[in-house]
Amino acid sequence: MASIALTAIAELVTCDPAIGRGELGIVDDGVLVADEGTVVYAGPRRGAPSGVEMQVELHGHCVVPGFVDSHTHLVFAGDRAGEFTRRMAGQPYQPGGILETVAATRAAGRPALEAHAGRLAREAMSYGTTTLEVKTGYGLTPRHEAILLDVARGVTSEATFLGAHIVPAEYEHDRAGYIALLTEVMLPAAEGVARWCDVFCEAGAFDVDESRAVLQAARDRGLGLRVHANQLSAGGGVALACEMGAASADHCTHLTPGDVSALADSDTVATILPISDFCTRQPYADGRRLIDAGATVALASNCNPGSSYSVSVPLAMALAVRECGLSAGEALWAATAGGARALRRSDVGRLAPGCRADALVIAAPSHEHLVYRMGSNLVSAVLKDGKWARGHLS
Repeated sequence: MASIALTAIAELVTCDPAIGRGELGIVDDGVLVADEGTVVYAGPRRGAPSGVEMQVELHGHCVVPGFVDSHTHLVFAGDRAGEFTRRMAGQPYQPGGILETVAATRAAGRPALEAHAGRLAREAMSYGTTTLEVKTGYGLTPRHEAILLDVARGVTSEATFLGAHIVPAEYEHDRAGYIALLTEVMLPAAEGVARWCDVFCEAGAFDVDESRAVLQAARDRGLGLRVHANQLSAGGGVALACEMGAASADHCTHLTPGDVSALADSDTVATILPISDFCTRQPYADGRRLIDAGATVALASNCNPGSSYSVSVPLAMALAVRECGLSAGEALWAATAGGARALRRSDVGRLAPGCRADALVIAAPSHEHLVYRMGSNLVSAVLKDGKWARGHLS
């Protein structure tokens, strides 16, 4: 693999304050050098190494870390456009719509699921996502969840078992039976395949005690923990995530003062999903309140067919700035370094020596344009592991 240097960068955003100014570690007229898929230099022109095999000058462009989308549901079949239309006409969002996608996904063959997930992953890459988390959750039987998990693993190493998405229709009158199936059959099968286990802790899905049982069984199997928390109400999901040491509590739309304090005092990342808030006509998560309290905030797309059918992290960033109280810089940090923290990763989300060489060339002079020019895809090229994954500059 040839070494590559991106030079004359109008604004190099490293997300490492030890390298440049501010929390974003910004370097003007910067240089990024990668070798063997790893960043070996990020900083000002005067300190850059010589002898790099390929040099690309980026006058007028900025470079930012690849987006880390830490919450997606890419493995599914069908769509719920009709549900979206009804919601826009005033019908409230209900978790039960998930079962429509479950039926379509169970009926689909594995090749169709692989092809669809692959298309969405490539689309996400076109918007600058270089690291993806992908959940199961639309199978809800041992066989179907195993297929979905294998498809997810074909897309990313950050695969999440979400058998606790909703109770399937066949267990409607035997919730305890489904919890037993999850903890005694499905989670053991996910061990060594999934990296994470997630649970939808919400009225209409799983209550706190049921969620705790699933998370405990997952932790006993060595899986990391994630929680869909406080999306529709100020329930116990965030408190449970912090209690269990989950890597992230996702949604965080309805928070009590105690929830905010718990997130600020823990290592659990608050992942906000503003595209979902937009599509469900819910209140937006108060990202400003979380940041001001000292919580770590991540930003993700939540791509799924029911409540957020988009893989565009820049759209999530723009909504976070407009509706959640984040600055453009905070939104970029949340979508890169914040997402990495939500995945317990230190090798992505930053452009610093030793990190993966995952970088975006933005057709604009500064990172603010990512939200300023909302609706435009300014990602002109994507460097993934030191190689051009989209676009090619020479």
